Amino acid sequence: MAGIKALISLSFGGAIGLMFLMLGCALPDFNQYWPLFVLIFYILSPIPYCIARRLVDDTDTASNACKELAIFLTTGIVVSAFGLPIVFVRAGLIQVGACALVLTGNVVIFATILGFFLVFGNNDEFSWQQW
Repeated sequence: MAGIKALISLSFGGAIGLMFLMLGCALPDFNQYWPLFVLIFYILSPIPYCIARRLVDDTDTASNACKELAIFLTTGIVVSAFGLPIVFVRAGLIQVGACALVLTGNVVIFATILGFFLVFGNNDEFSWQQW
Protein backbone atom coordinates (compact mmCIF):
# COMPACT_ATOMS: atom_id res chain seq x y z
CA MET A 1 0.00 0.00 0.00
CA ALA A 2 2.97 2.31 0.55
CA GLY A 3 3.75 2.12 -3.17
CA ILE A 4 0.28 3.38 -4.07
CA LYS A 5 0.55 6.33 -1.70
CA ALA A 6 3.96 7.21 -3.06
CA LEU A 7 2.72 7.00 -6.64
CA ILE A 8 -0.24 9.26 -5.86
CA SER A 9 2.04 11.76 -4.10
CA LEU A 10 4.47 11.78 -7.03
CA SER A 11 1.71 12.31 -9.57
CA PHE A 12 0.35 15.18 -7.45
CA GLY A 13 3.83 16.74 -7.40
CA GLY A 14 4.14 16.36 -11.16
CA ALA A 15 0.76 18.00 -11.68
CA ILE A 16 1.72 20.93 -9.45
CA GLY A 17 5.01 21.40 -11.30
CA LEU A 18 3.31 21.36 -14.69
CA MET A 19 0.73 23.81 -13.37
CA PHE A 20 3.50 26.27 -12.51
CA LEU A 21 5.00 25.80 -15.97
CA MET A 22 1.67 26.39 -17.68
CA LEU A 23 0.97 29.43 -15.52
CA GLY A 24 4.30 30.86 -16.60
CA CYS A 25 3.20 30.46 -20.19
CA ALA A 26 -0.52 31.06 -20.32
CA LEU A 27 -1.28 33.90 -17.90
CA PRO A 28 -2.53 36.93 -19.83
CA ASP A 29 0.32 39.09 -18.53
CA PHE A 30 2.93 36.71 -19.98
CA ASN A 31 1.23 34.98 -22.96
CA GLN A 32 4.47 33.51 -24.35
CA TYR A 33 4.92 29.79 -24.80
CA TRP A 34 8.72 29.70 -25.13
CA PRO A 35 9.16 28.19 -21.64
CA LEU A 36 7.49 24.99 -22.81
CA PHE A 37 10.86 23.99 -24.25
CA VAL A 38 11.85 22.88 -20.74
CA LEU A 39 9.53 19.90 -21.26
CA ILE A 40 12.30 18.45 -23.41
CA PHE A 41 14.62 18.57 -20.39
CA TYR A 42 11.97 16.90 -18.20
CA ILE A 43 11.85 14.01 -20.66
CA LEU A 44 15.63 13.77 -21.13
CA SER A 45 16.69 14.03 -17.48
CA PRO A 46 16.01 10.45 -16.30
CA ILE A 47 17.28 8.75 -19.47
CA PRO A 48 21.05 8.64 -18.69
CA TYR A 49 20.47 7.25 -15.21
CA CYS A 50 17.98 4.65 -16.47
CA ILE A 51 20.46 3.46 -19.08
CA ALA A 52 23.27 3.32 -16.51
CA ARG A 53 21.11 1.32 -14.09
CA ARG A 54 20.51 -1.26 -16.81
CA LEU A 55 24.20 -1.53 -17.72
CA VAL A 56 25.80 -1.45 -14.26
CA ASP A 57 25.99 -4.38 -11.89
CA ASP A 58 25.01 -3.17 -8.40
CA THR A 59 27.02 -5.82 -6.56
CA ASP A 60 30.07 -3.54 -6.45
CA THR A 61 29.89 -1.01 -3.63
CA ALA A 62 32.49 1.28 -5.18
CA SER A 63 31.57 3.94 -7.67
CA ASN A 64 31.31 3.03 -11.33
CA ALA A 65 32.42 5.18 -14.28
CA CYS A 66 29.20 4.52 -16.19
CA LYS A 67 27.07 5.60 -13.25
CA GLU A 68 29.20 8.68 -12.68
CA LEU A 69 28.88 9.67 -16.33
CA ALA A 70 25.11 9.23 -16.13
CA ILE A 71 24.93 11.46 -13.05
CA PHE A 72 27.12 14.04 -14.79
CA LEU A 73 24.88 14.06 -17.90
CA THR A 74 21.75 14.26 -15.77
CA THR A 75 23.22 17.21 -13.87
CA GLY A 76 23.96 18.96 -17.16
CA ILE A 77 20.39 18.44 -18.32
CA VAL A 78 18.96 19.76 -15.05
CA VAL A 79 21.21 22.83 -15.07
CA SER A 80 20.19 23.48 -18.68
CA ALA A 81 16.53 23.33 -17.68
CA PHE A 82 17.15 26.02 -15.08
CA GLY A 83 19.30 28.10 -17.42
CA LEU A 84 16.96 28.17 -20.42
CA PRO A 85 14.27 30.41 -18.82
CA ILE A 86 16.98 32.77 -17.59
CA VAL A 87 18.39 32.99 -21.11
CA PHE A 88 14.87 33.70 -22.38
CA VAL A 89 14.54 36.58 -19.90
CA ARG A 90 17.91 38.01 -20.92
CA ALA A 91 16.91 37.76 -24.60
CA GLY A 92 13.62 39.54 -23.90
CA LEU A 93 11.42 36.63 -24.97
CA ILE A 94 9.66 36.21 -21.62
CA GLN A 95 9.11 38.34 -18.53
CA VAL A 96 10.72 37.89 -15.13
CA GLY A 97 7.46 36.70 -13.53
CA ALA A 98 7.10 33.96 -16.13
CA CYS A 99 10.71 32.95 -15.48
CA ALA A 100 10.02 32.73 -11.74
CA LEU A 101 7.00 30.50 -12.33
CA VAL A 102 8.94 28.25 -14.70
CA LEU A 103 11.85 27.96 -12.25
CA THR A 104 9.39 27.07 -9.47
CA GLY A 105 7.90 24.42 -11.73
CA ASN A 106 11.41 23.13 -12.45
CA VAL A 107 12.13 22.71 -8.75
CA VAL A 108 8.88 20.80 -8.21
CA ILE A 109 9.24 18.58 -11.30
CA PHE A 110 12.86 17.66 -10.65
CA ALA A 111 12.07 16.97 -6.99
CA THR A 112 9.29 14.68 -8.22
CA ILE A 113 11.66 12.88 -10.60
CA LEU A 114 14.19 12.49 -7.78
CA GLY A 115 11.44 11.21 -5.48
CA PHE A 116 10.43 8.66 -8.11
CA PHE A 117 13.94 7.24 -8.25
CA LEU A 118 14.27 7.24 -4.46
CA VAL A 119 10.95 5.46 -3.93
CA PHE A 120 10.98 3.06 -6.86
CA GLY A 121 14.73 2.75 -7.43
CA ASN A 122 15.30 -0.08 -4.98
CA ASN A 123 15.07 -3.65 -6.17
CA ASP A 124 12.02 -4.58 -4.13
CA GLU A 125 8.43 -5.32 -5.08
CA PHE A 126 7.82 -1.68 -6.11
CA SER A 127 10.66 -1.37 -8.60
CA TRP A 128 10.44 0.88 -11.66
CA GLN A 129 12.40 -1.73 -13.61
CA GLN A 130 9.26 -3.86 -13.81
CA TRP A 131 7.73 -1.24 -16.10
